[in-house]
Amino acid sequence: MTSLLDVRDLHVTYRTDDGGVPAVRGVDLALDPGDTLGLAGESGSGKSTVALALLRLLPGTARISGEVLLEGENVLDMRWGRLRAVRWAGASIVFQGAMHSLNPVRRIGQQIAEPMGVHGTVPASEAPARVSALLEQVGLPASRARDYPHQLSGGQRQRVMIAMALACEPRLIIADEATTALDVMIQAQILALLRRLVAEHGIGMLMISHDLSVLAATCDRVAIMYAGRVVERGPAQDVVHEPAHPYASALSAAFPRIGDPASRRAPRGLPGDPPDPADPPSGCVFRPRCAVVETVCSTVDPPLWPVDPDTEGVSTRQAACVHVGPAKPLTATGDDGGRP
Repeated sequence: MTSLLDVRDLHVTYRTDDGGVPAVRGVDLALDPGDTLGLAGESGSGKSTVALALLRLLPGTARISGEVLLEGENVLDMRWGRLRAVRWAGASIVFQGAMHSLNPVRRIGQQIAEPMGVHGTVPASEAPARVSALLEQVGLPASRARDYPHQLSGGQRQRVMIAMALACEPRLIIADEATTALDVMIQAQILALLRRLVAEHGIGMLMISHDLSVLAATCDRVAIMYAGRVVERGPAQDVVHEPAHPYASALSAAFPRIGDPASRRAPRGLPGDPPDPADPPSGCVFRPRCAVVETVCSTVDPPLWPVDPDTEGVSTRQAACVHVGPAKPLTATGDDGGRP
């Protein structure tokens, strides 16, 4: 069966006056209908660049290579007319900060109806009824269609953004830090809404966040990004609560745990800063900040290896770390020790 979304060896490099700056380095992701995938990492890890690259929303200074297959069709090869048709109708994005995404001088109902008119998914005469249904679907009264964005709370505006994302019944929704600016109670409501919409409509959702607790509560699987590449991926509960990569472990430990007084009184932060993408360290890019660094880490940047594989070398989780790799020692030439 063809995946809803299949990202293969995605690279994104930004052109600058000082040369190219790699922001995404060989990312592979897959998402099926009804599946939820979380993408986590610090600011600057490449999460949002990946999200924007999926629908070619990056600026002209970005150079993209690889494949982004949406239901088997490569988005990166699409002509402009086809790409315009795919946006909203095939895949849509819920951005962070709804107040910056909504037009302050247009009514909410007009903004939700606009993509329907552009893509011709609903006749103009039926658009008001469709807008009312969408608002009610995201937990807002249909009467709010006449309001302007400033008349709604932050959580209500975010619900409007979700309604807009659903307007043309896309198969894929990308939520880029969609709950970051909301308080905890409203965040929980929005997350519950997203889970319900995925279950009811069988759509796929890629959720991007720096907050692992949000992804653990919402997503089936999680991928952790560092310095432009995926360093661990697998079932959400396993990756969040029993991380295999030192970076994923440090990221998880940086958040105080409810009911754990020790973590609240002395949260373990992650020392140091992410590397300069224009001048990454040799070997493993996480090496300068790693608590379990080995000598070999300075010369080898390990690929993703299976974590606790079965007798056939198969695992639901992978991590890019020498501590996870095969028993045969890695060499400076990049020998992977016979990985499967």
